[in-house]
Amino acid sequence: MSEFIPPGTRFIDLPERFEMKRGGVLRDGRVAYETWGALNAARDNAVLILTGLSPDAHAAANGGNAEPGWWEGMLGPSKAIDTNHWFVVCVNSLGSCKGSTGPASLNPTTGEPYRLDFPELSVEDCADAAAHVVRALEIPQLACVIGNSMGGMVALAFLLRHPGIARAHINISGAARALPFSIAIRSLQREAIRLDPNWNGGRYDEHTYPESGMRMARKLGVITYRSALEWDGRFGRVRLDSDRADGDPFGLEFEVESYLEAHARRFVRRFDPNCYLYLSRSMDWFDIGDYAMHPGGNSDVDAGAGLALVKVERALAIGVQTDILFPLQQQQAIAEGLRIGGAHSRFLPLESPQGHDAFLVDIARFGPAVGGFLAELH
Repeated sequence: MSEFIPPGTRFIDLPERFEMKRGGVLRDGRVAYETWGALNAARDNAVLILTGLSPDAHAAANGGNAEPGWWEGMLGPSKAIDTNHWFVVCVNSLGSCKGSTGPASLNPTTGEPYRLDFPELSVEDCADAAAHVVRALEIPQLACVIGNSMGGMVALAFLLRHPGIARAHINISGAARALPFSIAIRSLQREAIRLDPNWNGGRYDEHTYPESGMRMARKLGVITYRSALEWDGRFGRVRLDSDRADGDPFGLEFEVESYLEAHARRFVRRFDPNCYLYLSRSMDWFDIGDYAMHPGGNSDVDAGAGLALVKVERALAIGVQTDILFPLQQQQAIAEGLRIGGAHSRFLPLESPQGHDAFLVDIARFGPAVGGFLAELH
């Protein structure tokens, strides 16, 4: 077990006792973050980025790390998130293995990794940890909080639990609650990991590592991150060359299978399985409607009522028509709910063929949308 922390990452300590939503207490935790640009004299030009499940805090190259980041095309001087104007902070989610405290971190009480002794993790805990970073950096109010995928869930919890912490919000391919399809996929991913004998109840190491389970979990994820339209256009039914086949009569035969295998193998040793389990489950638990629920209440109505409790001046919810994991109606519901709460809120559906991952790769479409919204703020 190990953590995977990019060079140049910085850290902010959480309170000695960080109380978590589901009753646990995290002691001596920390949150990893990186920054770009500079705070202005009024300290009102800060933008916070909240990530999906697996990214680290290194969203783009900066003075601490010149390597390209996971959102390199979007963030930097004269880009959509223009660091000539904005002071940008990206935090690594609590529960991750990329610098913030999570199941792969050492438990100060035992000196061993937390593993399954890590407290139950919720989206709200990730939001509270991010809010602590904003306050520790002495930012009185964010100009905007941007949440991608799981980060879109975290951003909604962040705004609801910390009123006034941001003036504006961009929710990208996010959701106010987990849908049954998404829960089903993530359940299968977690099951694949847990049924690998090497998982061993969370007590694995570098030599006995649940590689098969992680490979299967990652493949399931990648299939849902892209669209059937893209899979067909990219690979069709092209078969592997005979010298690239693996010799197994039921093994890899098509190019798309080879792609999934290569993608999964690159991932499995770069993300801790227990962290994956905790973060995945936190998304399934999240439902902003819980904050407006009343006995006998209608769950669909209460989800909208929960969103209406979020107070922000301006908002933009962006989705992709080919996204099957966080489908377009979820971003539309976010825009409508925030509008009911008083925000000047817009919904922007995009036609990208690249599914849920479009915000990472289709910068030509997402860049103008994000950049245009931020330009309106100043």
